[in-house]
Amino acid sequence: MRQAKWRLGLAALVVCCTAIVICCTAAAVAAVQPAALFCDNMVLQRDAKVPIWGTADKDQSVTVQFSAQRVSVTRKEGQDSSSADAQAQVVTTTAKDGKWIVWLEPLVGGASGELTIVGENTVTIKNVLVGDVWVCSGQSNMQMSVSASLDAEQEIAAADHPNIRLFTVANRIAEAPVDDCQGAWSVCSPQTVPGFSAVGYFFGRCLNRDLGVPIGLINSSWGGTLAEAWTSKPGLETDEDLGAILERRAAGFDLKNPNQASVLYNGMIHPLLPFAIRGAIWYQGESNCSRAEQYRKLFPAMITDWRKQFNQGDFPFLFVQLAPFRYGNADPAQCAELWEAQLKTLSLPNTGMAVTTDIGNPGDIHPKNKQDVGKRLALWALAKTYGEDLVYSGPLYKSMTVEGDKIRIRFNHVGGGLVAKDGEPLSEFTIAGEDQKFVPAVATIEGDSVVVRSDEVPKPVAVRFGWHDTASPNLLNKEGLPASPFRTDAFPMVTAGRK
Repeated sequence: MRQAKWRLGLAALVVCCTAIVICCTAAAVAAVQPAALFCDNMVLQRDAKVPIWGTADKDQSVTVQFSAQRVSVTRKEGQDSSSADAQAQVVTTTAKDGKWIVWLEPLVGGASGELTIVGENTVTIKNVLVGDVWVCSGQSNMQMSVSASLDAEQEIAAADHPNIRLFTVANRIAEAPVDDCQGAWSVCSPQTVPGFSAVGYFFGRCLNRDLGVPIGLINSSWGGTLAEAWTSKPGLETDEDLGAILERRAAGFDLKNPNQASVLYNGMIHPLLPFAIRGAIWYQGESNCSRAEQYRKLFPAMITDWRKQFNQGDFPFLFVQLAPFRYGNADPAQCAELWEAQLKTLSLPNTGMAVTTDIGNPGDIHPKNKQDVGKRLALWALAKTYGEDLVYSGPLYKSMTVEGDKIRIRFNHVGGGLVAKDGEPLSEFTIAGEDQKFVPAVATIEGDSVVVRSDEVPKPVAVRFGWHDTASPNLLNKEGLPASPFRTDAFPMVTAGRK
């Protein structure tokens, strides 16, 4: 008898627990859930249509409201409809797979308030600002934290910037594109800034101070990673010279290896789409030095791919030219060829490059001075994105002319004029004749050009500048911005043919 009662009691308990599980499951499925990017302390992009998206059960009506903006979307199987209380809205929904998206009309910078999302449940996102959002991506020099940078203690103590907001995307390797990420927005403060990207923070701090608008920074970076890992599969398929990368990927997927084609794009960039952004900054290339010739195509392909995937036009894409570093037993010209690949990428519209040959450490691949890196990226943004009248780049090679036993080099971005740092003779210039043997040269500033010669080369044909991985040349403009390494020749590359 006791056993029978025990069994009846157990059966009742099982039924009760099952009912609870079913109810909880139903509630979980029905709940409106925004993507991870939409949480307390976030920044919405100003002066652009703003997408808000997430998941919900089918047939739910989802209403999104921010400040004076209010959009309502009714999701039916095979039917979408929308209404707005003030102005027409563009609304896109996908009713069949449990996803929803609405678009707010452009918001005015500086606005703030709460973002409310209502379906079967209500999600309230507090302390939201409207300003400019920048994605910060790349490998370890972008990932390197404020706590590891120069003067870290002082910088952290002074990092009280309530109008700068920080979001770090959790590292994730994904075989196929995923729709969401892990992370949360935080208000920039001495408590939240230490682990954030130093380059990203110093860049954002410059913008916030100069523009006076809120700045949102999304850090999506991973040390030691290759550019192809950050490029989508369709992006890599645009050039047959990148085919070897895809072939390696086709050989198999390794859940623990971040250096496979597209896996970081899938797991750490695709989840950001189609978040409205102002632009992106990028610090990467060390891991691709041995294939510098290929990087000439890979890097532009990645930028073009991101612009296509974000679907926000040719948004500003600003990048850092690598700092000098002795790459073990590698040919010293490998890094110089990577520098050249980065320089050539400026041919893409709306790109910018911060040169760092004067603030590196040839013995440390992670130089601590990230303040000047962030500032130089910000100069490009302030001038080219925000229209400020300022000198934003150091001298960049323009042309050469052979004048007897000399070669005259002309530059773009000379600013107030060319100068040698500390008044010393110009360094890191070499010159060669038709034998392609480069020797140290004497270089002299003449107005906005540099004249290069050597007694050893009576009939010169080519000049190189800073053409090895530890080069720290001293040619600047009067604004203190360094010249980029360059070469005038097209002699065979040491990384030629590497795929």
